[in-house]
Amino acid sequence: MASISRQSAVYFAGTILTTATGFFFKIFLARKLGAEPLGIYTVGMTIVGLLGLFNALGLPAAATRFVAAYCARGEFARLGTFLRGSLSLLSVCNLLFGSLLLLIGPWVAVHFYHLPALSPYLWAFASIMFLGVLNTFLGQVMAGYHDVSRRTLITHFLGVPANTLFAVILIGVGFHLHGYLAAQVASALLIFLLLARSVWKMTPPESRTFGPLAPVEREVVTFSAAAFGTAGLEFILGQADKILLGRYLDVGQVGIYAVAMALVGFVPIALQSVNQIFSPTISELHATGNHSMLQLLYATLTKWVLVLTIPLALTMVVFAHPLMSIFGPSFAPGAAVLAIGAAGQLLNCAVGSVGFLLLMSGNQFQLVKIQALNAALLIALGLILVPRMGTIGAALATTITVITTNLWLLKAVRSKLKLFPYNSSYLKLVFPTLLSTGVLLALGRGFVGTRSNWEFVLVAIVAAYGSFLAMIWISGLDSYDREIAQTLWAKVSRGF
Repeated sequence: MASISRQSAVYFAGTILTTATGFFFKIFLARKLGAEPLGIYTVGMTIVGLLGLFNALGLPAAATRFVAAYCARGEFARLGTFLRGSLSLLSVCNLLFGSLLLLIGPWVAVHFYHLPALSPYLWAFASIMFLGVLNTFLGQVMAGYHDVSRRTLITHFLGVPANTLFAVILIGVGFHLHGYLAAQVASALLIFLLLARSVWKMTPPESRTFGPLAPVEREVVTFSAAAFGTAGLEFILGQADKILLGRYLDVGQVGIYAVAMALVGFVPIALQSVNQIFSPTISELHATGNHSMLQLLYATLTKWVLVLTIPLALTMVVFAHPLMSIFGPSFAPGAAVLAIGAAGQLLNCAVGSVGFLLLMSGNQFQLVKIQALNAALLIALGLILVPRMGTIGAALATTITVITTNLWLLKAVRSKLKLFPYNSSYLKLVFPTLLSTGVLLALGRGFVGTRSNWEFVLVAIVAAYGSFLAMIWISGLDSYDREIAQTLWAKVSRGF
């Protein structure tokens, strides 16, 4: 646990910075641009995401594995061949995809999305796509060099503030959506230059030679193909709702939905931070047969993820309307979407790192099967619910799929690995959850209309966490939980 908390310090700090900046920046964008431009941006990014299924070719995922393997074995010639071949292949492929986007993008905008206003912005989306895939690959190369801290410094601590600063300046002088997109291109270019410089310095001199290009090795192709399939399913699960909304609803409703789901994305922040560090530990413990320690860590980490998630999820459900109103009166109809999505993500956090447990234990095909079937479920539910219920239908389709996927993964983990996170100590979370819910409902009745939405939401979050954590402390922590709490606090404080 000390190792997990120590490794997560920099990544957690970067995630907090990105989350906080993203929240306030989205409020700024919503107020300055409005729902329709944000809807245009959301639709454009779905096209980029769709092309991103193919333009990465699975190579970023392969970079982490093969860069580390080549360095460990001292195979620097193979490392240089891999880096040259991958970067050349990605560059050529994305130039072709960018040209394709500029050629067929106007037709897609008019005939599929019924959104001619999207066409003038296609140049920016093509640039974002090109730089994005190169940055992803270089970032994974740095992970292969075991330097996630420097990567986080570049992408989170430098890239995010730069994007925010560029956007505020360009939007402020009147460039509106063009300014926002130009800011993204500029910050992506800055990140690319910094990542490329770092990768060049970390690459052994023997691998920096500009030799002839060689075919990508069969082993790399096989692994990349598997990563390609997983990425495709993740895209379907993450973007199908927005594609259907763009097809059936007006762009303003798409923008409202995008803002609501962006808030929903903050709910599993504790789970995401744990997954980044817990996943290699799963692989190590499974490989050494240390089943008892894996069970103990899975149960304990899942419980702590729930402790850190329940108050936030409850606040988003109970105060969905004030939260959405912060972005402006036109975004208030997205309150139902926010409440439904937050409830689904709470269950996602409640089952813990089930996907990574399957992936890191050699059960990746079971994971792919479950994702594929649930992707089909999401599309079917979306086709049924979106035309009839609009954004609420999309939120219901997504939440039902999230719940189904996670319960199925939990069952697979128990069947394949004989792991189950729940024990009697989880009962101590019941009363704090009820108390926190009661406090939030009481606040909702007593303060609605008497404070600004900002003050109201801040008071609600503090009250939710205060009442929940106080009751957790009163009910008593297990000795192991107390040790973990002290270790995490010490390591995270030292990391900050």
